[in-house]
Amino acid sequence: MAVSAAVEQQENSFKAGPSSRPFSGFERLVAWRYLRSRRREASISVIAGFSLVGIMLGVAALIIVMAVMNGFRAELFKQILGFNGHVVVQPIDSPLNDYAELAKKFSAVPGVTMVLPLVEGETLASGRGGSGTGALVRGIRSEDLTKLKTVSDHVVSGDMVGFVSGQGVLIGSRLARQLGLTVGDQITLTAPDGDVTPFGVNPRVKAYTISGIFEVGMSEYDSSVVFMPLEEAQVFFNAQGIVEKIELFITNPDDVDQLRPKIEEAAGRQIFLTDWRQVNATFFSALQVERNTMFMILTLIVLVAALNIISGLIMLVKDKGSDIAILRTMGATSGSIMRIFFMTGAAIGVVGTLAGVILGVFVCLNIESIRQFFSWISGTVIFNPEVYFLSKLPAKMNMGETISVIVMALTLSFLATIFPAWRASRLDPVQALRYE
Repeated sequence: MAVSAAVEQQENSFKAGPSSRPFSGFERLVAWRYLRSRRREASISVIAGFSLVGIMLGVAALIIVMAVMNGFRAELFKQILGFNGHVVVQPIDSPLNDYAELAKKFSAVPGVTMVLPLVEGETLASGRGGSGTGALVRGIRSEDLTKLKTVSDHVVSGDMVGFVSGQGVLIGSRLARQLGLTVGDQITLTAPDGDVTPFGVNPRVKAYTISGIFEVGMSEYDSSVVFMPLEEAQVFFNAQGIVEKIELFITNPDDVDQLRPKIEEAAGRQIFLTDWRQVNATFFSALQVERNTMFMILTLIVLVAALNIISGLIMLVKDKGSDIAILRTMGATSGSIMRIFFMTGAAIGVVGTLAGVILGVFVCLNIESIRQFFSWISGTVIFNPEVYFLSKLPAKMNMGETISVIVMALTLSFLATIFPAWRASRLDPVQALRYE
């Protein structure tokens, strides 16, 4: 028998019986022999193999999904807060006709990095062939758009010369493709609130030359936003001399509560403040709920694999009844028997977890290449930017989360081995021989 050979080898090596020291070389040797596949233990080996693969896939899936969720949130956070202001100032008692003076006051507040007076409005944008789609026109000063690096540093076609001179507009890359437009073409914008006539309100329609095309990487913006010089937007939306709101960018978006009183004091008038948390609260809360739910669901994969360890070890204990009897008659204690079977099951969990970590890290580091490969194989678009907002699949591993996944997998694996190991240690030699 395997255990007899192990005992003989141990005796020849140490000139003594099995060591009573916990996790001794003898115990590790017997545990390793039990892990090795033999013909009559094929079913046990298959169960152990499935357990190892299950733990590996569960750990890898957890690491990959958590990394993608983190990357998705970080990229959206970066794009949204890099494109929109962290604090939005809107009027209460009177229009913001003193926006230039207010912008200087807000710029002097410590922690405020950029101030953008804006005029916004929904329009119908149309291009060649009469095709049209909804677009959000943002009227902004040329010097402010230059400071907005999220846009000015991502002009993929044309330049900002025409915009700075007040003779052109900037549009998103997806909007340009949808309308079949390029730099130098004209985009026609239709505003529902136009001129008032005796026959009613006529929509305002005007064509603008495209001076540049930007691509920030978030499909919601690339497919719908048109930047227009502030003065031209005021004329287009019948808002001469006023702006709709003033957006403030601050050094640390999390410090918005500390800056609120200072901003209100600098305004010197009644204003209504809205910060980025209020505007995007539903969106980021939904992401957090989805992330927690996915973690709990994928944890079940590891739990099922750990339960397979229990069934495999119980079968192994039953199959090794005579070996247990021999070990006990040779002087092995019940604690030694428990540790042998504990190491047998724990080895499956440790190897599976380690393999899962390696697989998960590899996929996270190459996730965009893997996405493109499977898109090429299937002939379909995996992670469609129009659905998921981002043009690339992000993955951002968090060391704390990765460690928590490893600890969770190892804990479940170790807990799964306790009952079968305890059951084996409770068998006395007579009872063990009855298993045969």
